[in-house]
Amino acid sequence: MTDLQDIVEAFDLLGDWDSRYQYLIELGENLPHMPEANRTEERRVKACMSKVWIRAYLDPVNSKQIRFEGECDTAVIKGVLALLIELTSGKTAEEILLLDLDEVFQQLRLGEHLSPSRHVGVYAIVDLMKQQVAALSGQDAQPVTSLSRVSAGQGGSY
Repeated sequence: MTDLQDIVEAFDLLGDWDSRYQYLIELGENLPHMPEANRTEERRVKACMSKVWIRAYLDPVNSKQIRFEGECDTAVIKGVLALLIELTSGKTAEEILLLDLDEVFQQLRLGEHLSPSRHVGVYAIVDLMKQQVAALSGQDAQPVTSLSRVSAGQGGSY
């Protein structure tokens, strides 16, 4: 289980965006393969331009914790997916449902470098993660609707 501060510190050590971009790609390359059988239509992130699947499941050892597996066909979004999985796996449903994606974007300075269409895709990934967590835990998931940076036209070209 990794918290946001650990990830922020790792990103800060990297310095410039090119190094961070490469780190995201490496995270994606190290993401464990999601079996084809788990890539169902209900687990596919439909609002993302990349092909992305995410699956939440209860930890077999501690049923209060939730784990994720995922797959993506593009390097950068696969890296962001790996980062989100690292950030959320092993946490409780309540902790995951409280994830503030705007805070993640701000602290990692991702909003400055990802294109608006990628913003939409990342928010869609988190929305689906939260929907699955809510279904597993019997809670309501609030959609991630803060797309103010996207609609304002901010974001880089990656």
